[in-house]
Amino acid sequence: MLRTTCVATQIHGGHAVNALPQLAAATINCRLLPEDSVEYVQQTLTRIIADPQVAISIVGQVSKGPTSPLNPAVVKAVGEATKQEWPGIPVVPTMLTGATDGLYLRVAGIPTYGVQGLFMDRDDIRFHGRDERMLVSSFYEGQQFLYTLVKLLSTN
Repeated sequence: MLRTTCVATQIHGGHAVNALPQLAAATINCRLLPEDSVEYVQQTLTRIIADPQVAISIVGQVSKGPTSPLNPAVVKAVGEATKQEWPGIPVVPTMLTGATDGLYLRVAGIPTYGVQGLFMDRDDIRFHGRDERMLVSSFYEGQQFLYTLVKLLSTN
């Protein structure tokens, strides 16, 4: 969450276990900070790989939207809901590392905020895995947190 990151998520190569591959391909998933352009990241990957036989291309359409300004009323409500559910836990705005449908709302001029209210077991993070999961207690705490947050926002 501190910088643009890229990781190979799929690697393909070869046709047999006993033969050298004639071709290889890798899908690289990049999560960009708002200030980094797709072109900048592509140029950086090209420079780092430094092999003219390796082609780097963008798969699919890349969409980018504006950021949402911090709304003091939303920040205050999140702080109050957090204090009720988890006293002493600070509220720190961060940028989500995943894509959301909020992009389309922000492009239309509607500020959008992602508030989870979910805690994960640091020793058992399985995002996007075949067995993605969370603690049952975290699920129910998150439900209560979001219920409280919606009540606070709807009464202000």
